Amino acid sequence: MRRSRFSEEQIIRMIREHEAGVRAADICRKHGISDATFYKYKSRYGGMTLSDAKRLKSLQEENSKLKRLLADAMLDNAALKDLGDKKLLTPDVKRKAVRHVMEAHGLSERRACRLAELDRSTFQYQKQTGGDEALRQRLRELAAERRRFGYRRLGILLEREGFQANHKKIYRLYAEEGLAVKRRRGRKRAIGTRSPMLLPEGPNERWSLDFVSDALSDGRRIRTLCVVDDFTREALAIVVDVSLSGLRVVRELTKLIMRRGKPKMIVSDNGTELTSHAILKWVQDTEIEWHYIAPGKPTQNAFVESFNGRLRDECLNEHLFDGLDDARRIIEAWRIDYNTNRPHTSLGGLAPLTYADHYRNHRPGSPELGGSSTHRALVPMPKSERKANRLSK
Repeated sequence: MRRSRFSEEQIIRMIREHEAGVRAADICRKHGISDATFYKYKSRYGGMTLSDAKRLKSLQEENSKLKRLLADAMLDNAALKDLGDKKLLTPDVKRKAVRHVMEAHGLSERRACRLAELDRSTFQYQKQTGGDEALRQRLRELAAERRRFGYRRLGILLEREGFQANHKKIYRLYAEEGLAVKRRRGRKRAIGTRSPMLLPEGPNERWSLDFVSDALSDGRRIRTLCVVDDFTREALAIVVDVSLSGLRVVRELTKLIMRRGKPKMIVSDNGTELTSHAILKWVQDTEIEWHYIAPGKPTQNAFVESFNGRLRDECLNEHLFDGLDDARRIIEAWRIDYNTNRPHTSLGGLAPLTYADHYRNHRPGSPELGGSSTHRALVPMPKSERKANRLSK
């Protein structure tokens, strides 16, 4: 994570929320940081305060609020302002607003219901839980562990543990618990006609690789080399260092081939490290086909670009790295979890290693591999069946 992502004022506000009684896990999920990062912030900025001008302004606002609350004529206005400008739509939201107004401003139930436009009988109604407490509790625990997962991936994890609930129920509980994550928007890209990328027909046929840059907590830059199998979506390697030359890329690929075997093709962009003499000589010696995408067309290397987005969103943006060893340890642990546990939607909810095991153990195209159309598209049809289909048409 970059050192300048949060200002000192924002960090102090996080610490004050925690001192006021808000759980550290809730603060971490709200701001998209890990528990370790929050406590690093607290140890570094715990004794700091805002400037005298800002503190004086805060005291003036508190005094002004107390003066307004002294008059009954202004009490309703203060309560309405406290509810915010967002319109209260559902009964659950209105109930929470009524309870908040009664606790924060000392209003009676009748008066608070009138402000929220909620009937008192509706407020007093005891909602039936339906016996979902165990599911709610496990959903909250998984959401705290997987801070960047949405309700669909959390639902897949719950299904693995034996909970029987469809996606609509998971979404309802997910929304009621307030577990929605803030979406991080990327830069806008031009939209035009794009030709579909052909999928490989088996594991270890085509690898994609690319670089991702980040920084340590002291400001030093680091680079990561990501290597992905385009068929199983497995993260084969994530090499972390302050500098990655063409020779270093050759060494890492050679070690990877010794462990997994030689791929038929490698896809990359036209970076200087990947067009160096070391790479060209290695390609000639190993007789591996190396495909360079068109300049300025990252969509032609879509598999590793998608992986880079998940790496940055779920790992790099969530952690402060104290040093190079710390970064390697955290990123490698995330890579192992990505391959073994994280549900991949394009693989029918399976993890990459699980999908690879299914592919090896079952006939391609069999029902054991999953039933979704996206999942079936990953499994190649035998040549005899393709020929029979063409003749029948």
